[in-house]
Amino acid sequence: MHWRQRRFWPQPRRNNSMRFWQLVYRAVRLQCPLCGQTRLFQNMWRMHAACSHCGCEYERERGFFLGSIYFNYGLTALITAVVYPLLLFNQIVAERTLLITVAAFVFLFPAWFFRYARSFWLAFDEFFDPRPR
Repeated sequence: MHWRQRRFWPQPRRNNSMRFWQLVYRAVRLQCPLCGQTRLFQNMWRMHAACSHCGCEYERERGFFLGSIYFNYGLTALITAVVYPLLLFNQIVAERTLLITVAAFVFLFPAWFFRYARSFWLAFDEFFDPRPR
């Protein structure tokens, strides 16, 4: 038996690229990662517990969405780490104005991106650990 044919070796999935982009599309639109039929959020801050169309429970376990903080913090830090030095060292914006603007961005952007971070976390989880259909 060839070493790749053993059962414990992960087999490549077909249409993995298409599935990835479908999950990203659904995450951007804040839709259920499984069916894409219903919205994830009731309002700006409150999520539905499950999809009304396919029954998918969004929170797999208590504290599941703690991982979405990585998406939120990571993107905020990346944007800040790139934009701040770029604008500061090229003297495009005055230093004080830039500092105030970046401080406001660091507080406001994560609040706005909260829903998308959760949506991308759901898509990430569904891509790497798919739920049984």
